[in-house]
Amino acid sequence: MDEAGHKNRLGRRRASGRAVRIQDVAKLADVSTATVSRALATPQQVSPETRARVLEAIAKTGYVPNPAARSLRSQKTGMVLVVLPDLANTFFSKILRGIEETLFEAGYGMIIGDLDGSPEKEAHFAAFTAAGRVDGAILLNGHLFGQSREGEGEAAKIDIPVVALCEAIPNADIPQIEIDNRAAACRMTQHLVSLGHHSIAYVSGPSGNVLERERFRGYRDGLGRSGAEYDPDLFFAGDYTIESGVHAGEEIVRRRNRPTAVFCTSDEMAIGLMRTLLSAGIRVPQDVSVAGFDDIDFAAVAEPSLTTIRQPRRELGQAGAAALIALLQNRETPDRIRLKTELVIRDSVARR
Repeated sequence: MDEAGHKNRLGRRRASGRAVRIQDVAKLADVSTATVSRALATPQQVSPETRARVLEAIAKTGYVPNPAARSLRSQKTGMVLVVLPDLANTFFSKILRGIEETLFEAGYGMIIGDLDGSPEKEAHFAAFTAAGRVDGAILLNGHLFGQSREGEGEAAKIDIPVVALCEAIPNADIPQIEIDNRAAACRMTQHLVSLGHHSIAYVSGPSGNVLERERFRGYRDGLGRSGAEYDPDLFFAGDYTIESGVHAGEEIVRRRNRPTAVFCTSDEMAIGLMRTLLSAGIRVPQDVSVAGFDDIDFAAVAEPSLTTIRQPRRELGQAGAAALIALLQNRETPDRIRLKTELVIRDSVARR
């Protein structure tokens, strides 16, 4: 029977209530049922041409795989849990894109766990993971379930592969993918000093956060290597949000002796701070230079455009997903991967 005749038979089966089977897909794609299964569950084991043929046949037939049955046979779910500290933070958008596209190419789906500072949510996702509802997990929250960011406390027992992404997890024997936050912050601080700034304020991330510890150390390194003094009065507590940048900006506006430059350890804080300064009639960068960290999408279109440290966010997501896939396939992966950052010079910083 030719392809047109086969499609007509499939149409009659659907009309009569007869479900399309995997055998129908295999016949239309001219492959075995085992190849159809591999194309769906482990696409890396078939050629791109074969997988494309199978997907086309699925689209034509309207075949819907039975994930529950496949899971019972293989004891695998085909899903990965990605744990975020705060889904509302725009920083994570490109990281999630990199994770999703890499998982998809390997035949995995993604479930997002947004902790949003809730212990109840963390306990829920810990139980969800321990129950085997996912095959692996990517943690962007900076700690294992049940532990603090300092590695204290008893971690929940989870017998699936786990990868830490962006925030290193102290004392965790799992692959960790990150950037060198200390070196990046040092580079930004040295850049500001090289432009003649010696009164450089620092707006921090959340207290106790591993990223904040490393970036503050880098800020201190940059000052020391440039011969500048650290002034505790130029330290402003923040939490990576626009609101904390606004608060730091309000405090700077009230001061008679203002810093000539401000290094914010997130772009959102830098944007909030710039808006506050500009609203008070303080020019950026003529009166105060402002620098950020991350290079989120809004950094380039802020007014003025933001000088910042660019994190390779999509590549971080891809690397984290690739490391987890390697573990799921019993392949070796490095214990630590560090991706390079870039100093992006724009209009918010000027020579003193």
